[in-house]
Amino acid sequence: MSNLLRVVVIDDHPMFRKGVISVLTKADGIAVVGEGATAADALKVAQEFVPNVMLLDLLIPGGGGIEVAAGIARVCPDFRIIILTASENEQHVASALQGGARGYILKGSSGHELINAVRSIARGDSYVASNLAARLLINQGKRIETVVDDPHDLTSRQAEIFALMARGMSNKEIARSLNCTDRTVKHDMTNIMQKLNVRNRVEAALKFQAPTIQKQTG
Repeated sequence: MSNLLRVVVIDDHPMFRKGVISVLTKADGIAVVGEGATAADALKVAQEFVPNVMLLDLLIPGGGGIEVAAGIARVCPDFRIIILTASENEQHVASALQGGARGYILKGSSGHELINAVRSIARGDSYVASNLAARLLINQGKRIETVVDDPHDLTSRQAEIFALMARGMSNKEIARSLNCTDRTVKHDMTNIMQKLNVRNRVEAALKFQAPTIQKQTG
């Protein structure tokens, strides 16, 4: 039991909640140790069962999932929460991740994607449904012209790569655009993630919400 991923599911629709639990309990290495339907339930099971991952509905009685996630994150920063919702609103995605949630997955996702999301979050990664992640990056990229120089100290080339990445371009597309190799872009991307203290492209894009950001010269 100690090697199993401990998961709790909070959703106010009993049939949907039972379906999610059924999918997770059939997966190797995952144990659903608690469930609930309200914001109060979320706090109670978090304290009682100390799970590795909580699946939390965006709209739950007693307080929205984003607010609940933020509250738990303040008290237990290592607690990993995935917002589970039908909403494809990009602001909800950004608010959830900025507020403390580690993931955002749609209720229409497959059982396979749900299991992958839980395992990814448990490893310490972030997870956003692929179509939402792509849309978020593209829209953020339209707002990001340059990258802040302090305290991140990105070079001009790294700032340029970051701006292209934020527009949804792949490493290969960035390499073609800048007339360099994929390996060079990959190396710069690693340095960018380290300097920004983020783990993936979505987190990097969410670092910057201002319409215009200045970059380092040189």
